[in-house]
Amino acid sequence: MQPQPDPPRSICLLRLSALGDVTHVLPLVHTLQRAWPGVALTWIIGRGEQRLLDGLPGVEFIVYDKKTGREGMRALRRELSGREFDALLLMQLALRANLLSRAVRARRRIGYDRARSKELHGLFVGERIPPAPGGHVLDVLGAFARPLGLRQEHIEWNLPVPGDARDWARAQWPDDGRPTLVVSPCSSHPLRNWSAERNAAVAAHAVAQGWRVVLCGGRSQLERDTADAILARAGVPLLDLVGKDTLKQLPALLERADLVMTPDSGPTHIANAMGTKVLGLHAATDPARSGPYSDRRYCVDRYDEAARLYLRRPASALRWGTKIEREGVMDLISVDDAIGAFERYRADHLAAKQLPPV
Repeated sequence: MQPQPDPPRSICLLRLSALGDVTHVLPLVHTLQRAWPGVALTWIIGRGEQRLLDGLPGVEFIVYDKKTGREGMRALRRELSGREFDALLLMQLALRANLLSRAVRARRRIGYDRARSKELHGLFVGERIPPAPGGHVLDVLGAFARPLGLRQEHIEWNLPVPGDARDWARAQWPDDGRPTLVVSPCSSHPLRNWSAERNAAVAAHAVAQGWRVVLCGGRSQLERDTADAILARAGVPLLDLVGKDTLKQLPALLERADLVMTPDSGPTHIANAMGTKVLGLHAATDPARSGPYSDRRYCVDRYDEAARLYLRRPASALRWGTKIEREGVMDLISVDDAIGAFERYRADHLAAKQLPPV
């Protein structure tokens, strides 16, 4: 038997965004900490993403705000001056992240396999994760443990949620036995979003079945306008929490839901990490790659249909990570598709539950 190498004393993770993807890094963090309880982990991360993960034990966060551009890169270089890590895990396929990694001195620089590499990624790493076709984003990120001699075999999130965030979430609606559907209609990519009219139709159907429906989202004008359009079209009472929560309160809010309906978005993965089932709306993106990791039974999947219509190829022939963010692509998902997924959830979880009167 060959002797095991000494465990690393320090590892730098570079993954700036987005909210869902940094959630997918959490199992890797816990894998590293279980194997090497004394390892010092430093994570270079985006500003909003750091707010979501603030309080994660054993991790030093260094925030890079992409709005700061080259000056921010110079500031990062100054902050890391004199430091050297045993390993850098360069987990973002973007030219900005590649360039930012030059500020990090590390004995080992580990990046993506050749098939997934893009934007000159290979010039900034010395080692690669093992190649594997397909795969969910979480599993691909977990493969960064492999060059270090580990396997990510246990999936653990433990998203840090403070008690006052859960107190806020509990105050938003009573524990009266009525099941709750949270609708988070907007992603960071507008062409992934489903129409307000169709969101409203599913919300109205859920209310007719005795459910409470809650709208959630951020503070952008698009999210406010979308929520207003859903409220106007639903014709039934909905609880409007759009723009009213913080990034620390969002996980607690999604934790209280029975089901979350959303396109491919941060709330998909935050809800999944909190143990809540997700009715994912997928046409622009592949749910096998970026759907809710733990359970995709309640997702609507029109990705292959979109690939054939817009790219003239089946989804199986597309490169990993291909997005079909085209005008009208989400219209491939019908109201009946989403109601069917909702009813699958009801049949599996709540069919026998006696609901209070509407």
